[in-house]
Amino acid sequence: MNVMDASELYDPEFRELIKSKNPTIIIPVGSLEQHGAHLPITTDSDIVTEIASRLAKKCGFIVFPTVSYGISDEHYPLFNTSVDLSRLLESMLRSLSETEIKSVVILNGHHGNERAIPDDWYSIDAKLRVYSYWHFMKHEFDHAGFVETSLMLAISDKVKMEKAEKGLITKGLSDEEIQRIKELSTERSGFPKVTENGVWGDPTKATKKDGEQFLAEIVRNLAKECQS
Repeated sequence: MNVMDASELYDPEFRELIKSKNPTIIIPVGSLEQHGAHLPITTDSDIVTEIASRLAKKCGFIVFPTVSYGISDEHYPLFNTSVDLSRLLESMLRSLSETEIKSVVILNGHHGNERAIPDDWYSIDAKLRVYSYWHFMKHEFDHAGFVETSLMLAISDKVKMEKAEKGLITKGLSDEEIQRIKELSTERSGFPKVTENGVWGDPTKATKKDGEQFLAEIVRNLAKECQS
């Protein structure tokens, strides 16, 4: 299937498509925040855009432009740009519902955005599914570590591997210590308290091949979930 991108749609044809095909819309949501010294601040948005495009192609969905800002205040005073994502997405969903869109997938690319899912979203007149892509892979996720760096190597030429450095490594810590670190890292200004260089994991052994394998796994599992 070809990717149907919103940038290629025009009003009369799109309204007819909505009436005749009842298409599913994918809204990718990323962030603008620090990802260490080796990855661009658009990393979350870059990755989720690529995954959404591949998922749309596999399932015949329509992919909308990525919401490239999220909730990232846990990274302060490292760079972040945070918005009222809940209000933004709720407004988008209500307007889509009013235009008779009946099926929407929000594909999340940043952990902090999971805080922005209000219960009353589910009262809109549309089938809504919300997925965070890292739940569809087996490997433990990270921040600017092995996984994210590998994913970026597979989709971008912007990775500066010569600047990649190990960050927080949780191997050997107790479950209680890891849980405490996770809780601290999600608080405002908490992330730099657990990893000074802004990296969670070890990006130094990341490869493009690993990134392609992760992408294939994520899209395959997401497609199964979306089509079930």
